[in-house]
Amino acid sequence: MVQVTRPTPSHFGIYVFDVERMVNFYKTVFGLVETDRGVGRTFKAPLVFLSATPEQHHQLVIAGGRPAEATFSTVMQLSFAVPSIQALRELRDRAVALGASNVKPLNHGNALSVYLSDPEGNTVEIYMDTPFYIAQPHGDPLDLSQDDETILRETEAICRQDPTFMPLAQWQAQFGART
Repeated sequence: MVQVTRPTPSHFGIYVFDVERMVNFYKTVFGLVETDRGVGRTFKAPLVFLSATPEQHHQLVIAGGRPAEATFSTVMQLSFAVPSIQALRELRDRAVALGASNVKPLNHGNALSVYLSDPEGNTVEIYMDTPFYIAQPHGDPLDLSQDDETILRETEAICRQDPTFMPLAQWQAQFGART
């Protein structure tokens, strides 16, 4: 069970055309585990519940029933945190192998991100937090062919040039004072 002291975003669901293809994509790329599936009693659509942790029954719900006439996804983005730059590379490659497109790596200063479209056109962000804060939105090109040390050194230099720069711990303390 997730412990929260205030309303906290915890999971999301998306309508899809092809339930099995999309379940396979999210399980294979992100290592999510299927926790349940069935057809809703009041919500008459096939539902598949996926999670990355035993603390949450589901973090993603794949729901059938996306209308055939839907010409684009209204999902702004689905974001997945990863622990390392190497994980960004690996998940990008795995996603592309399973039909992802429109791959765009960006350096936000506070995070290193890879944006892509899943096989049904939903925008997915794979990201890794950095120990820096700069005001958002911010997005510089990110070259994942560079070694990790170079990427982190360049990220810190970019952040220190921004007038809003501060160490992440300082920003977190300021945030905590507002809540």
